[in-house]
Parts: sequence; structure tokens; C-alpha cells
Amino acid sequence: MQTKPSIVFCHGIWADGSCFNKVIPTLQAEGHEVMAAQYGLDTLAGDVAAVKRTLGRISSPAILVGHSYGGAVITAAGTDDRVAGLVYIAAVAPDAGETVDSQLNKFPTEIFSHIEVADGRVWLRPEGVASFAGDLSEQEQKVVWATHYAPAADLFTQKLDGVAWRSKPSSYILATKDGAVHPDLQRFLAKRMGATTYEVASSHVPMLSNPNLVIDVIRTAANAVRGRSTTAGR
Repeated sequence: MQTKPSIVFCHGIWADGSCFNKVIPTLQAEGHEVMAAQYGLDTLAGDVAAVKRTLGRISSPAILVGHSYGGAVITAAGTDDRVAGLVYIAAVAPDAGETVDSQLNKFPTEIFSHIEVADGRVWLRPEGVASFAGDLSEQEQKVVWATHYAPAADLFTQKLDGVAWRSKPSSYILATKDGAVHPDLQRFLAKRMGATTYEVASSHVPMLSNPNLVIDVIRTAANAVRGRSTTAGR
């Protein structure tokens, strides 16, 4: 019988579900059912639909964990009744009427000077990896670039109804050395949603550079959900 909340990971752009490979094994070993949603970065609606399909393959209640653009995905998908809590990792979190683009433009970062739009997708140039994952080893940075997956060029201008952080408990991991999503934007978003906030001196990928912290935050969020479920059942 599943006694702990399930966990569904939602990746950002220039990534797929394998970016969580340093945190998944520990959470599985602790008894959580874990899946990483794999979506195509073609449309926000399509990515959210993929997450909801993934929710259908695991037990409820579930914690959604979104990195970067994945924060927009969990903000929309998290309104699903099967979702009990949200964890944002260096992520965007649009409110009603906002887009990822409108948030990022208020707090520009260096990484967007290292991109190239081709064939309708946004590609990261090799030198941009330092802005994305500069605290990883050179070998790991090369793997990040080699496996990066380019989003559709208009992905960040799309919007959806539903703002899960207004009704679901949220945690936020704020990466203070992020060169992709500005730390000041992260701080603003975490405060706006009233999230339990954890700061870490990390690049944009704390799940790779500081996996133990990320595991601790997810574990804490899951335990809180489990505690509420136990109390509600009395």
C-alpha cells in the first residue's frame, strides 16, 4: 500500500527528465513512487497535458516538482485534484495573464545572449552552459550541453488558465548564483506565492549541483502533505 506521497518531476527547457537523476534514486529508496514527466517543449498546453497523463500513472496524493520553465508547467497542472503540493526549483511561476516571457523580461539574465533560434527552436550555444550550470564540473557541463533539448521559439509567450500556487502549499528553492532565471525574480516569485523558501549558492541547476538540499526540500514537502492527510483522516 502506498503510504507516502508520489513525486512527479517537471523539467525545464534545454533538458529532459534525466536532469533529476541525482535525486530520484534516494526518493525511491525512501518509499516514494517517482516519475519524471517527459514532454516535448512544443506547447505549454501539451506539456501540461503530459504531466496530467503522468499523474494518471502514479498514486495520489502527488507532489509536483518543477525546475525553471517547469514551474510554469506545475503552476497550471497543479490545479489537478491529484496534486497536494508544489516544489519550485529556480523556477518561473506565472500568475493569471502572465507568461514566462513577461516574467523573464523584467529580470534579464546573461544566458539569453548565448542562444540561437533555428528551425523554429531555441538552441543553447556551447558557451552558454557556464550561465546555466557553471558550478558543475567541466565534464558535467559538456553532458548538459550535449543532451540539451531546444524548446519551440514561441513557448515562453503562451499562457494557460489555472494558478496552483494560489491554493496548494508551495516550496521554493532559490538559486542565488543563477545566470538563467534571475535570483531577484526568484525571490519576488517565492514571496508572492508565500512559499517556504530555501536559498542555496547554486547555478540554475541545484538538483545537479546540490542534490542533497533538493532531496531534503522535497522530503519536507512530502512529509507535510502526509501529515495533513493523517490529520484529515482522524
